[in-house]
Amino acid sequence: MTVNLEVAEGVGTIRLDRPPMNALDIATQDRLKELAEEATSREDVRAVVVYGGEKVFAAGADIKEMQRMDHAAMVARSRALQESFTAVARIPKPVVAAVTGYALGGGCELALCADFRIAADDAKLGQPEILLGLIPGAGGTQRLARLIGPSKAKDLIFTGRMVKADEALRLGLVDRLAPAAEVYAEAHAWAARLARGPAIALRAAKEAIDTGLETDIETGLAVERTWFAGLFATEDREIGMRSFVEEGPGKAKFR
Repeated sequence: MTVNLEVAEGVGTIRLDRPPMNALDIATQDRLKELAEEATSREDVRAVVVYGGEKVFAAGADIKEMQRMDHAAMVARSRALQESFTAVARIPKPVVAAVTGYALGGGCELALCADFRIAADDAKLGQPEILLGLIPGAGGTQRLARLIGPSKAKDLIFTGRMVKADEALRLGLVDRLAPAAEVYAEAHAWAARLARGPAIALRAAKEAIDTGLETDIETGLAVERTWFAGLFATEDREIGMRSFVEEGPGKAKFR
C-alpha cells in the first residue's frame, strides 16, 4: 500500500509510503481519501498525524503519470484529485502534518490540509506548478491564500520558488520547527495531547473556525453559537465544568 493508517494512543498516523519521494499518483490519492474517511469514522482515532517518513513528506504529483493525461482526462480526474485532499481537510478531529525533507506541489497542498504543521529545520516547501505551465490543482490556490494571505501566496505560486524552513515559519506556512529526527515525535505528542481532550468540543471548534473562514462572519457566528449551546448537552461539558469547580482548571479527564 502507498498509504497506511496506524493507530496508537488515540492518534492515527496516515503514513505516505511510496519511495523514494512519495509522489502522489492516482492510486496514492485514492488511498489517501480512503484512509482519511477511515480516520474520520473510527472511534479509536481521536487525532491524526500526516507523515511521509524521515526523509521526505511528499515531493508532489507523479509528473510522468500526469504527462500522459490530456485535457479530457484531467477534466475527468481533477474533482477526484481535490476530493482526496479535501477528505483530509474535513477530518473532524485535530490533524497535524509532520513535514520532513520536501513538501512540494501536491505535498505542500497536503500539508495545507492539516490544522497545524511541524516541519524539520531543513525542510523545503513550495508550489512549483507554474514551472510546468500549470497552477496548483489540489487546493493550493485556495488554502495557501487563506493561510498566509493572498500576496504571499501569489509570490510562491507565481514564482514557483521553494522556501526553506525558516522562511516558511516566518510566512506562517508552518507553525513550528524541529530537528528532522524529532519531527514525528513532536507531531505525535501534539496529537496525543489533543486526543485526550473533549472530542465533541474539539470537533465543534474545528468546524466553527473552518466554516467561518469559508463564509461571512454572520454565518460563522451562527455556527459558533449553535455548537456552543449544543455542547451543553454533552458529558464532556459536565466533566469539564465539574472538574474546574472542584479541582481547578486543566485537570479534567475526558472520556
